[in-house]
Amino acid sequence: MCMLLRWFLSKAVREAFELRKQVWIILNSQRDQLSAKAIAEVTTALEGFRASLAGARDRQAVQAVAGRLEETAAKWLKPYPNAGTRENIKEFLVSGVLILTIFNFFVQPMKIPSGSAQPTLYGNVVTNLKGQEAPVVPAFWGKLRDWFRGIDYHLWIAKEDGRLEMEPVQTVAGFIKIQRFRVGQDTCSFYWPPDNLERLCGAVQGQAFRKGDTVLKLKIASGDRLFIDRLTYNFRRPQRGEVIVFTSTGIDGLIQNTHYIKRLIAWGGEKVRIGDDRHVVVNNARLDNQNRHFEFVYAFHGPPKDSVYSGHVNDKVGRQYDPAHRSLAPLFPDGNTEFTVRPQHLLAFGDNTMNSFDGRAWGDFPERKAVGRALFVFWPLTTRFGLVWW
Repeated sequence: MCMLLRWFLSKAVREAFELRKQVWIILNSQRDQLSAKAIAEVTTALEGFRASLAGARDRQAVQAVAGRLEETAAKWLKPYPNAGTRENIKEFLVSGVLILTIFNFFVQPMKIPSGSAQPTLYGNVVTNLKGQEAPVVPAFWGKLRDWFRGIDYHLWIAKEDGRLEMEPVQTVAGFIKIQRFRVGQDTCSFYWPPDNLERLCGAVQGQAFRKGDTVLKLKIASGDRLFIDRLTYNFRRPQRGEVIVFTSTGIDGLIQNTHYIKRLIAWGGEKVRIGDDRHVVVNNARLDNQNRHFEFVYAFHGPPKDSVYSGHVNDKVGRQYDPAHRSLAPLFPDGNTEFTVRPQHLLAFGDNTMNSFDGRAWGDFPERKAVGRALFVFWPLTTRFGLVWW
């Protein structure tokens, strides 16, 4: 019977080979500390191990071969203090290297911070519940159910008189973001708080509260967590309509050293217009819901709305439906203005066309900045959980 088959069928054989591997590792790590005789004795035992194991026909014989090797190792090799701890640390480090390798070359986790990709992917949504008469904060089981949907509730009742103090966001241990609110000696902490939390919750610096007053009453829907496919773009260029992720480092007009997620519209050299009918035109070819990845984006009905698929609006149409809104598309003031994407650059728009800061405002970006494409939403457990097909 070949040794490989015996390894699969016999636990004793597998344990014997694991012992041999460990002896070999320790021998090589201690060569500069051992005498020549010790090295020779252990080396001889290792070289005779396979031949002895081949002649061992039953479990007892295999264990005897392993026992002789273990005796030789115990005699000539130096014992390590806290061997079990050393082994656990080694396994932990190997696992860490493996995880880092996967995240760097294959997939990378990401959290959607804003609502510019809604309703495809949801960012943080903060609802201020203060002043609402209904008991909108559920009991324990309701909170648990909503937690799986990515929803947290924050109810803070002042324990003493005092004025509200809001600290800036701090970073602890290099990656944990915390923002603290304080009334007197009583504090409320938010981990990984949404941007502009103080504005969203209606808090006012220095506002006076009495004991028993409701300071904060919030419903926070956390942004989608997803895995980014970092591998595919090493073998092909991004395809039109894919939801892509790119790094903002070095791109003028964007928040630096972070990642943006948008839908790819055009490649370098292509000429782009946004018609008054809310459809993009690339090289005089109009995109609609028959184009792959745009099935939902252009399946709209009625006027454009925030967080609803509404096609893509130019500045003229955006102001028509929301005159008080900031300029959404300064590079596309009307349906006749044409934008030419620079060579080796990409143009990308957000799906939430009425509330997205995207290529309509800051233009194209270098193709080399593309990190990967949206692959799999792993949290929360909503209808968006699973592969990103859009």
